[in-house]
Amino acid sequence: MNNTTQRLDFDGSQGAKLSARLDTPAGTIRGYAIFAHCFTCSKDIHATKRISVELSRQGIAVLRFDFTGLGNSKGDFASTNFSSNREDLIVAANYLRDNFEAPSLLIGHSLGGAAVLSIASEIPEVKAIVTIGAPSEANHVVHNFGVKLDEIQNAGEAVVSLGGRDFSIRKQFLDDLEANDVLEKVAKLKKPLLVLHSPIDETVGIENATQIFVAAKHPKSFVSLDSADHLVTNDRDADFAASVISAWAVRYISNNEDVDTSEAYNDVIVTETGLGKFQNTVMSGKHHMLADEPVSVGGLDSGPGPYDFLATALGTCTSMTMRMYADFKNFDVGRISVAVSHKKIHAQDCLECTDEERTGGGKIDVFERKIEVEGLNDQELTEKLLKIADKCPVHKTLEKGAKVETHIK
Repeated sequence: MNNTTQRLDFDGSQGAKLSARLDTPAGTIRGYAIFAHCFTCSKDIHATKRISVELSRQGIAVLRFDFTGLGNSKGDFASTNFSSNREDLIVAANYLRDNFEAPSLLIGHSLGGAAVLSIASEIPEVKAIVTIGAPSEANHVVHNFGVKLDEIQNAGEAVVSLGGRDFSIRKQFLDDLEANDVLEKVAKLKKPLLVLHSPIDETVGIENATQIFVAAKHPKSFVSLDSADHLVTNDRDADFAASVISAWAVRYISNNEDVDTSEAYNDVIVTETGLGKFQNTVMSGKHHMLADEPVSVGGLDSGPGPYDFLATALGTCTSMTMRMYADFKNFDVGRISVAVSHKKIHAQDCLECTDEERTGGGKIDVFERKIEVEGLNDQELTEKLLKIADKCPVHKTLEKGAKVETHIK
């Protein structure tokens, strides 16, 4: 399955514009996820980008964004802390809910993992959480400040070099880390948890995974990332993590689960995704599809086009009607297949049209059906089934036409 990446931005918890990317499957979307990156990293760091893109290829749409003051996001990093990261995550969840679909999965790498553990219970739609190399306590990151730790405590602020870049760290950052008890949140999580961690992680030791796993209630799972480093810089390790997350999460986040199919959901709802020129999501009860146009006319070719859906309606209705009739009459017929093609022709060229239709001028729509019934050799039965095919309700609707009532909300 291919994917597309959309550039987005939204206002963060401190009012600054946050830069984001939404990696979306080209086919059916199984669910939406948010990926929280590691401390002082960005949405485009290798692990975050690689895992997000790979998950989107496996049917999970992933929103990754830069926390306030990092990457391409605006704002002052020195004024942020663990709590503001938590608040940025909640804002991101609200943005997904308002514009696409609320996240059902949270993924966090390193300190981002601690952050998603901390806020998961505050996003009601979240059904599962994944951590990658996450610390069991938020204040684990203070060891990165080294000799500057005393200066931060005494002077209130110091410039710390992290990964070759300088960051201003204030005392309020340390105080906030100390105030957030991640394991307490984990113990009250009551949501499925997958812990991914490398046993040779030199930045966040494997004992952190143990503490998180022990604190969590079932269902919980642990998978070793074997030889991966903390930043998961190897493509094979990142792809392995994505495949494990996808396989594990499907039982919790599938859009086919726990969907209200009451009368309120009888409408087919079509909504633009914002990806490409024509792509739309199609929601029919608990079923989720994509509609699009071919690349040749400016689309992404990520789903059937409008006339493809119309041809699908005719084909499926024909097959189902014939099957109902055959079963009712106890006819022993094999599998029914219907191929439907659509074209527009000049009315005067239509051999099956009435004189009135031919003289009307212009072009008309023609749907051609080719029906195959396995093992059918009885000519009389064949003729009966062909007549029944013409009684399919969608066939009748297309032939008679329909009135469309439109209301603007």
